[in-house]
Amino acid sequence: MQSPAQTSQEELFQSLPVPAALRKMIVPAIISQLIVLIYNMADTFFVGQTNNPYMVAGTSLMLPVFNITLCLAGLAGIGGGSLISRLLGQGREDEARKVSAFSLYLGLAISALFALGIGLFMEPVLTLLGAGDNTYAYARQYALCVIVIGGIPTVLSNVLSNLIRSVGRSREASAGIILGGLLNIALDPLFMFVLLPRGQEVLGAGIATCLSNCVALLYFLIIMARLGRGSVLTFSAQVGLPERSSISAVFGVGVPSAIATFLFDLDYVILDKLMVAYDDLALAAIGIVLKVERFPLNAGIGICQGMMPLVAYNYAAGNKKRMQHTISLALWLGLAIAAVSIALYELFAVEFSHLFMKDPQTLALASQFLRIRVLATPLMFLSFFTVHLFQAFGKGRTALFLGVTRWLAFNIPMLFLLNALFGMFGLVWSQVAADSLTVLLSAFVYWKYRPDPARLQTPS
Repeated sequence: MQSPAQTSQEELFQSLPVPAALRKMIVPAIISQLIVLIYNMADTFFVGQTNNPYMVAGTSLMLPVFNITLCLAGLAGIGGGSLISRLLGQGREDEARKVSAFSLYLGLAISALFALGIGLFMEPVLTLLGAGDNTYAYARQYALCVIVIGGIPTVLSNVLSNLIRSVGRSREASAGIILGGLLNIALDPLFMFVLLPRGQEVLGAGIATCLSNCVALLYFLIIMARLGRGSVLTFSAQVGLPERSSISAVFGVGVPSAIATFLFDLDYVILDKLMVAYDDLALAAIGIVLKVERFPLNAGIGICQGMMPLVAYNYAAGNKKRMQHTISLALWLGLAIAAVSIALYELFAVEFSHLFMKDPQTLALASQFLRIRVLATPLMFLSFFTVHLFQAFGKGRTALFLGVTRWLAFNIPMLFLLNALFGMFGLVWSQVAADSLTVLLSAFVYWKYRPDPARLQTPS
């Protein structure tokens, strides 16, 4: 006899009208992505209230390292989640259960090793990142809380979110991320300005972030327990190892996802470094724009996250009509959000920029930058939409090719090229120029290499 969770899962993937199924998967994912965006700004915002530039610099130094933990989570969570959805489409629940356990222990192992490595080599890592006499102590406090102690709960909560979404439980998957984000926003000022003495604000921010991720992990463990023994999601090592082809499929999709996330962050770092050569106002302005532009981009990522399990399941099940309807509807929704964001940012660029900066000169520059950068929004959505599709199909090599080509062949070289030719505004226009090329390549690759679901034989 099937449990209610299994019946609901089959209805969502197989018979519920596509618009309704997509809505159930996408809306929670979009909300969680927007909360994640706000929560990622929270530490910087509250530390900024101290008016201590060394505290701000110390926490900012750890951002690339924290982003690596999210890359590790994507390796296990996206790689395992995509495969689980396809295995369910093939009716192979026992293998999906083995992949679930493997992905969870993979996430646990790599996060533990990474946290241990940062803990043992803290001093050379911080020195490499640029920590000096004035920032080292703050960076170390933050790293100990968020990376060394909080690394495992951060990675595991993100892995569990992806796996839970892969079986059609998008609301539960997103609720845990939202819970962690809102809790972090609430705990930051409590620990920074109430519980800890003055001068320990960075330590307070780190403790708040660590605790919020621990609570999110506890929530996901409770959800797994409530799903029951009949669920394909399990921590039990007794289910055994998955097939070799399944292990290859997890890494085949997970590794490209991790690399793409890393290159995305690298592109932002390079843009900041090149903008420094002009003046502090330009750097502050582009920093504002990179925050504001993430709202429609994160909504687009939420669409892709919600769409992926539905596409993967129906691709594996050979239901081409339902799969294509899902892809088409998600695509047009993403483009509609991009179009609305362009209209809003073109009309209200000054007002949006004013949320982060009051200085008139910086505000004027940021609004100019935003009106240019927002034109890339539909192009960026189309770029990572195609990558998510190939991840859903289990075509990790194609996803890796598109991701690496986007950043290493187009985006990053375009930064240097347009900077050399046109200066500061060349940097701002680089995203539009690079992603125009990426979209053309993505359309060609999808047209030429899109798979036929009827020919699927293996999970990889």
